[in-house]
Amino acid sequence: MTKNYPSNLTWEQWELIPQLFPEAKPGGRSRTTTCMYPVVNAI
Repeated sequence: MTKNYPSNLTWEQWELIPQLFPEAKPGGRSRTTTCMYPVVNAI
């Protein structure tokens, strides 16, 4: 469970940007096990 902050992206905003992220590099953490939405909101 995470806390919602006013700076968090809405799902509508999120849908516009995921294709802008580069593919995961070999040997890194799998993106299938890590959801990028909370990662971006944390940044």
